[in-house]
Amino acid sequence: MIVVSSIISPVFLSTTNFLNISRQISITTILAFGQTLLIICGLIDLSAGSVLALSGLLSVMFYKATGLFVPSMLVGIAIGSACGLVNGWIVTRFNTPAFIATLAMQTAARGGALMLTSGQNIYELDKFVGWGQGAVLGVPSPVIFLVLIALLTWYVLNHTRLGRYIYAIGGNQEAARASGIRITRIKMMAFLLNGALVGLAGVLYMSRVNAGLPNAGIGFEFDAMTAAIIGGTSFSGGIGTAIGTLAGAFIMGFLGNIMNLLGIQSYLQQIIKGGIIVLAVAYDISAKHGGKKKKVKAAQTEQAKAAAS
Repeated sequence: MIVVSSIISPVFLSTTNFLNISRQISITTILAFGQTLLIICGLIDLSAGSVLALSGLLSVMFYKATGLFVPSMLVGIAIGSACGLVNGWIVTRFNTPAFIATLAMQTAARGGALMLTSGQNIYELDKFVGWGQGAVLGVPSPVIFLVLIALLTWYVLNHTRLGRYIYAIGGNQEAARASGIRITRIKMMAFLLNGALVGLAGVLYMSRVNAGLPNAGIGFEFDAMTAAIIGGTSFSGGIGTAIGTLAGAFIMGFLGNIMNLLGIQSYLQQIIKGGIIVLAVAYDISAKHGGKKKKVKAAQTEQAKAAAS
């Protein structure tokens, strides 16, 4: 894709363009890491966009009231974490499908964001914009947060007991339960981590646009899920990596960028992205089905050999 895009547009390979792509995908990619944790665990979050708006808005309101820079980010993360815990509690306590629980949170969080400001935007954020518009040694601050979250997610999934349990539950929940894994606790932790990342993304987004927007983040959860799916995370659970999600996010970023450079209409871009999601899910299902067929065939071959001997 990089080679083809560079031929189509000579501007594509410039450092400025790559930094712009990284900055543009940073918010949804942070959300994608949270979705990756949930999807691997056999869960999903449809409320990410609305919770992003609520947590980012409350972070902005806290900063406007106090002028405290770092605590304002902590407020946003705390609100996102709280919403994640509520989602997890509903799913585990009432055995509610994550689809339904997070759909309810999507509506409630959006309503809360609109109610807080009566549907009005908040402007003049002063130094708060440093979170989303700042830079360190020429690297935009959202990109720095993106790299840090990517490393954190990779570490959790590959080098912690929580990560191993998340894979185990997503792969076979009943087997995980039989082996002594505390299913409820792990699901709550997955929702908590996802909520914290959503809250962080909310702060960065409001800071980047220099406004508190109660209607922010509409559809962001689907962009995040797209990045995770393109990166190899399986909707059936138990499969996925942080590096794959990062690659999936950049693939979608490259695709959107080259379509913008070519002047393709935004409506057509959405149709193309929808087609990519269908192809990615179809490939995932086909690959798993093919893998099962191979295992069954291998088992039958072994049985035949044993019977012959």
